Amino acid sequence: MRSGKEMVMLVLVAVLLGVVSGSSPASDNQPSQRRWKSMFSGASSSAVNPIGSSVVFPMYGNVYPIGFYYVQLNIGNQLKPYFLDPDTGSDLTWLQCEPCRGCPKGPHPFYRRSNDLVACRDPLCASLQSSEDYKCDEPERCPYELEYADGASFGLLVKDTLSLNLTNGIRVSHRVAIGCGYNQTPGSSNHPLDGVLGLGKGKTSIVSQLQNQGLVRNVVGHCLSSRGGGFLFFGDDIYDSSQVVWTPMSPDYSHYSPGYAELTIGGKGIGYKNILVLFDSGSSYTYLNSQAYQAFISSLRKELSGKPLREEPNDKTLPLCWKGKKPFKNVLDVKKHFKPLALSFSNGWRAKSQFEIPPEAYLIISSKGNVCLGILNGSEVGLENANVIGDISMQGKMVIYDNEKQVMGWVSASCDRTPTSKAGFM
Repeated sequence: MRSGKEMVMLVLVAVLLGVVSGSSPASDNQPSQRRWKSMFSGASSSAVNPIGSSVVFPMYGNVYPIGFYYVQLNIGNQLKPYFLDPDTGSDLTWLQCEPCRGCPKGPHPFYRRSNDLVACRDPLCASLQSSEDYKCDEPERCPYELEYADGASFGLLVKDTLSLNLTNGIRVSHRVAIGCGYNQTPGSSNHPLDGVLGLGKGKTSIVSQLQNQGLVRNVVGHCLSSRGGGFLFFGDDIYDSSQVVWTPMSPDYSHYSPGYAELTIGGKGIGYKNILVLFDSGSSYTYLNSQAYQAFISSLRKELSGKPLREEPNDKTLPLCWKGKKPFKNVLDVKKHFKPLALSFSNGWRAKSQFEIPPEAYLIISSKGNVCLGILNGSEVGLENANVIGDISMQGKMVIYDNEKQVMGWVSASCDRTPTSKAGFM
């Protein structure tokens, strides 16, 4: 599994400065999952956005063969670039920080932390602790430990400058709290990045800090292209809300979850109507719990009976691959043999919210020209009863997490170009 893997409010008439730029990808082809360690509820307060804008970041990478997506953030007084893993399954944004123990080499030099330390009793520090009565051995410092599904990150909470371009044309530089990660326990599918961009519900998430400083609304969204890349955004002026399929967020989990759903194949149920679903951009693939997975595989094999495909156990790209009469070049060559999936959420509203997953959002073509299933058995990676919608199944959709209204939604979209506003996108 992939291992671990924030600004003073300015007067509106002031001159706001900053910069955001892009760069090229790093590479890794291991399946990635992320961070379903803690599952407490989390909430965010509402705030008025005085600037009325959003922040948009280009995304790079893909599900396969690179195995992950990333964005660039410019951090520090000298605005150094860092490539970060955008993770809706965790809160804190952290960088590999010098000196660093157990840290794999990233695309950029390790972060040199600022001397602006977050105190132990600061509310941001308290939000990272495992209990309310945590000890402060060093009152002026805030050490933290983050446990992920297959590793851990230890560090120190500091404040530094983050530079952003807003969609209204204003450039801003604000101070935010981030982690200086000086000790890492990498997982088996570690990726060569500089750190993690935490996008969860908690107080330490970047977007929550920006909201508290009046910069943007506490809304996170992303749009992943099946061709690779896409974009990430903070704020709500990128999309037309009337076009989005909305569903309430479950208040029972720290992760983004619409609650329980029924899984269907081609409109037919597989016998599981109440599976707990989490959405996690830190996971490349989609995961079902053991019982749902076995029922899904059984139904899938029945659907493929008589089709010109045979299982290919020698292809180890993913646990289940099929070979055709000749190598496939892309998913379009083979999607006719597979039926669309759907998750139907009973949300207490008049109509159920349905999340559709077409074949191209759960299949990949391996380097050997075989078609492989991008839905895996979550029980084998410690997910227990949780079912995770990963990047592969969110491709071709704008997925939105509105922490102020406590709803999440999705809409089919072209994710190949970075928008500047909803007028120019939807």
